[in-house]
Amino acid sequence: MYKVVLFDAYGTLLDVDAAAANLAATNRFPELAKLWPELAALWRSRQLNYTWLRSLSHRYAPFWQLTCDALDYAMEAFDLEDQDMRTALLDLYRELDAYQDARPALDAVYEAGLPAAVLSNGNQQMLNHAFAAAGLTDRLDSLLSVEDVGVFKPDPRVYQLGCDRYQVRAEEILFVSSNGWDAAAAGLFGFKTIWANRAGMPVERLPEYPDFIAPSLDFVAEHLSS
Repeated sequence: MYKVVLFDAYGTLLDVDAAAANLAATNRFPELAKLWPELAALWRSRQLNYTWLRSLSHRYAPFWQLTCDALDYAMEAFDLEDQDMRTALLDLYRELDAYQDARPALDAVYEAGLPAAVLSNGNQQMLNHAFAAAGLTDRLDSLLSVEDVGVFKPDPRVYQLGCDRYQVRAEEILFVSSNGWDAAAAGLFGFKTIWANRAGMPVERLPEYPDFIAPSLDFVAEHLSS
């Protein structure tokens, strides 16, 4: 049915809340003890908003810059001015934890005899470092970055990267993302899609619904074996 499985990176394989959570757990910055979930959420939302705004205004910048800009916004919003905290958060973001279901999902793709790849907003240097740190590179055939097209998701040129890399038709690609809007855009492009709806959110009111909705990446193994 499929010739390749593409995964989103941030929020799908890599836990975007891990940087703030792990720093809070060290007790180096007591103010983060209760604040870190709100900080992480605002950091993530601004990061995504900046990708869309920069794409619409034709002002591409590497995802790492947007990650830094989003953190600066979030820290200012919470009156956090500690540069040591900023540095520590960014250092941890370079090496985010993988979700517990990430390795089993990639193993399932490998056992199905298919290549698994990442298709991400992240710039190449970020992706190379992050997946090496997470210990997942042995199960990934390639790390595809929007850096090659100079625009962020959900621009169709991003999803075309998967077709071009593997010389397959869109419908021969299974795309897995925890972002509902990303799954919708990939489906509109022509991919078969799994939305790993970790947070139990409503379906996005967009032109295309995901083909499959599941609470975690565990569904990847179930689907490929069915």
